[in-house]
Amino acid sequence: MITDRASPECCARRIERDLAVDELGCILLDVRIPGLSGPELQERLSELGSTLPIIFLTGYPDVRTTVRTIKAGAEDFLTKPVSSEALLAAVERALAYHLATRSQRGKLDAVRAHIAALTPREREVFELVIRGNTNKEVARAIGATERTVEAHRHRVMEKMQVRALAELVSLAERDGILDGAPGNRPRV
Repeated sequence: MITDRASPECCARRIERDLAVDELGCILLDVRIPGLSGPELQERLSELGSTLPIIFLTGYPDVRTTVRTIKAGAEDFLTKPVSSEALLAAVERALAYHLATRSQRGKLDAVRAHIAALTPREREVFELVIRGNTNKEVARAIGATERTVEAHRHRVMEKMQVRALAELVSLAERDGILDGAPGNRPRV
């Protein structure tokens, strides 16, 4: 708990230092903290890459601050006095959210590690295949034979730990390679 007068930067660094990256949790943060602003601390934590959900508490609610903190990603905004039940419910929601996002982040990290394990040529084949190019089109684009492309494609599937092209495309979408827009890169 941080109760002394300190800058948002100092508090944010202390919170990040004291909490393990994979630790499940949430932050209960007052809007008005002596010497700093809760929304400023929220902003600094975000800049530091914190994924901990924040629940704001205040005895002096105003619409502008509420909107600002929610738009910046606050999980909830409670007005004091708050009942134990309401506070516990907000904390439970925040913890459930943090658990879900942590799980998604773990899966995304695994996908990125698989992509990083691809050789430059495999990455090139991967990029073309996920955009719907046939082996023949990929071979023409990279100046190789179809048989060579088939071998690269097989190694890509193994390294990405998938069995079907649809799974490969799904992983690429999850990583943002396709940017959700069909034809982001033209087919060859």
